[in-house]
Amino acid sequence: MPMDPLPATPTRQALVSHLIRTRIAGDVATTRENNLDHYRELAEGNRYFWFGLDLGDRWTEESAVLELMAERCGVVADPEHVHGQDTIDPELTVDGLDRMAEVLKKAAESRSTVLLASGHPAGLFAVHNVLAGALRAVGCQVVGPAENLYADGGEIRYLGGVFMLHRGGGLVHTHSPEPMTEVLNALERDGRGLPDLVVADHGWAGCAGARGIDTVGFADSNDPALFVGESEGSVLVSVPLDDNVQPHFYAPMASYLLDAADLRRRPAAPRPGGGGRHRPDPRTRRTRTRKTRD
Repeated sequence: MPMDPLPATPTRQALVSHLIRTRIAGDVATTRENNLDHYRELAEGNRYFWFGLDLGDRWTEESAVLELMAERCGVVADPEHVHGQDTIDPELTVDGLDRMAEVLKKAAESRSTVLLASGHPAGLFAVHNVLAGALRAVGCQVVGPAENLYADGGEIRYLGGVFMLHRGGGLVHTHSPEPMTEVLNALERDGRGLPDLVVADHGWAGCAGARGIDTVGFADSNDPALFVGESEGSVLVSVPLDDNVQPHFYAPMASYLLDAADLRRRPAAPRPGGGGRHRPDPRTRRTRTRKTRD
């Protein structure tokens, strides 16, 4: 299901201005109190805020989480700032998009198998849907669908190249890693194999990273887990942004990402000899070395 046509690709400066104007970055809607509360929950070991990642006892200091979020997301670094406005640095958002674009470009060149999923069907789905169509157009295999899968009291649905959770008659917002667990288990059970790359958010991304799959994602200022995962190497890229603004506000960002990843080019020619692409033995998949924090 194609979305509305994307606008012309903005320059970096124009995109930064757009991010600030629409509050995707800059002075964001998420409050400082909410951010600090989530950092505290992660540090205290609340698995709901770990997004399926295994953080062990490496992030038990709230101050360390705040320091990381100031560095990678651009929230206010001052620990004495405990009420009111918080921020996302739009320059860090665009830096994250550039890093994500490099991963997507390599996936396109390799015609990788890519799985896309979102816990924000009313927001970030617009970006995932655009990426799914662009990746498919350049020769990647976009994973889906998978039927009769259930998690967290809902059914896992596949729409426009993107996995999401459905409950009570509508697609729902979720932080849970359980829907992705069900999808990945089903792929292995059905002999389809794990994807080469996951593009996702929330627990969909955290679960994939924990399974050793190359994962890039989007994360808000009150979702520290994916930034922690990026710092430890279990997540390749976490792009900082407000993850639930009006979906059409993301269109210039999606356009910038497609151009940076060279996903508007012609599809790659079929490989000589035909047939499907070679799938590596999952036992030989690369395992990252996770960095520990002092």
